[in-house]
Amino acid sequence: MATFKTSQAGYQMMATVQVIGFDLLIVVTGGSHPHIGDVTTLTATTAPQTVRFPSHDGRFHKDNFISERLAQQLQTYLPGSCTITAGIHVNQITKAQIAAAAPMTTNLANQIIAWLQANPIHAQQPEYYSNTQQPK
Repeated sequence: MATFKTSQAGYQMMATVQVIGFDLLIVVTGGSHPHIGDVTTLTATTAPQTVRFPSHDGRFHKDNFISERLAQQLQTYLPGSCTITAGIHVNQITKAQIAAAAPMTTNLANQIIAWLQANPIHAQQPEYYSNTQQPK
């Protein structure tokens, strides 16, 4: 597991990366009220898919801006599947803080990419039955 941080415009974002076999679970949080606002899934060869969750007031969270941007930047470096959760809330967020989210996400992506390149994932390949085989 590895944790990466970036700060700008008066708030911090953090990404925790957990390796599960060849797969990655990335939890991005930050601001004054971290939460899970959405989930984005992808692989190196499949398009990202996102599910957004409703917030306490019924509107849907907009954290997919972070998770989808991160997914796009990491996609070619993925060894397996990747699940990204994102939940950043800054009370009374300003336009400058909203604008800072994009470069902060890029900063996290660059840190994760450098970590993946310095720490290649070594996991055992799973075994499967062939089309002509069945469990005994």
